[in-house]
Amino acid sequence: MINVSDQHAPRSLIVTLYGAYGRFVPGPVPVAELIRLLAAVGVDAPSVRSSVSRLKRRGLLVPARTAEGAAGYELSPEARQLLDDGDRRIYHAPPEKDEGWVLAVFSVPESERQRRHVLRSRLAGLGFGTAAPGVWLAPARMYEEARHTLRRLRLDPYVDFFSGEHLGFAPTVEAVARWWDLAAIAKEHEAFLDRHTPVLQEWERRTDTPPEEAYRDYLLALDSWRRLPYADPGLPAPLLPGDWPGARSAQVFRGLHERLRDAGAAFVGL
Repeated sequence: MINVSDQHAPRSLIVTLYGAYGRFVPGPVPVAELIRLLAAVGVDAPSVRSSVSRLKRRGLLVPARTAEGAAGYELSPEARQLLDDGDRRIYHAPPEKDEGWVLAVFSVPESERQRRHVLRSRLAGLGFGTAAPGVWLAPARMYEEARHTLRRLRLDPYVDFFSGEHLGFAPTVEAVARWWDLAAIAKEHEAFLDRHTPVLQEWERRTDTPPEEAYRDYLLALDSWRRLPYADPGLPAPLLPGDWPGARSAQVFRGLHERLRDAGAAFVGL
């Protein structure tokens, strides 16, 4: 059995499974089926059950019975919105041209500083950079997802959104290097390439695509990849260093997606 590394925590793999396949299953996914599908990537049954319980407490999974009466779980409306928002990042390349910016300007009273921490964490998790204290920004396409996220967390009363363009004084290419830690983001891309480029190369040498192997390698690749479009805001190429690894890691993920996703669906039963 494959050992699941820290990078592939059971709870994360369950979310990835629902995003890739589970939401397309008619009705709830039976618990026994979740255990089978997670066993293929090295997660034991007790870890599945405890992780599902945590996701249920967070309001992402809802207990339900299948048509045959078996216990199972389906996505909450909130979770479906999260996955729909994620699709636009995970499966679609960012535009090549500068599309302008969305600014999130917030003010949280000192008496609610814990909410200030949550707000900063969520903006960072969405890929926003920091222009100044209380002023965060991201490419304009991120607005809808940010709005959904902050409203869901009831943080919207503290935030105003604006759209605009950067007018200086520093050139934009220099400014973005202050707004984001590009070196740290590049390291995440390199780590993905180190882990999954050999997997893609091995599949490219093969003529067969067994469903269980395809499912395993695709789920692990997707679980690694789906974090990257949130760490990396997808800035236009002219604003990035010339040796930026983001395009290469996206190409590796697309190669694995095209080769393995549909074959893996057969193992899930779709």
